[in-house]
Amino acid sequence: MAVAAGSVVGGLARHALTVRVFAAAGPAFPYGTLAVNVSGCFLIGALDAWGSARGLLGPNARLLLMTGFCGAYTTFSTLILDSARLADAGQLALGLVNYVGSGVLGLLAFRLGTRLAGVL
Repeated sequence: MAVAAGSVVGGLARHALTVRVFAAAGPAFPYGTLAVNVSGCFLIGALDAWGSARGLLGPNARLLLMTGFCGAYTTFSTLILDSARLADAGQLALGLVNYVGSGVLGLLAFRLGTRLAGVL
């Protein structure tokens, strides 16, 4: 239930911020998506520090805020968290592979999906 509740609020927050930024900045660049991704990375970093380093977030709060809210708000924040954790564990190369690989493979999968959907 914690993940579901956080997801609802995170999805709504993502939409609200994207719409507001789009209205203010216009359509020339996806500033709304950029704002969501950057703010989501900031938030998941703060939540991770509060939860891991300070022990201020219990398992249910982490599910609500990190998995639910941040996961629905932006999956980019989770990508950054996972990559940073790899780097922090002394596996910088794997962190970079995760980050770059997700972008490259994601773009390729997107293109493949658009092509396959256009054929079907």
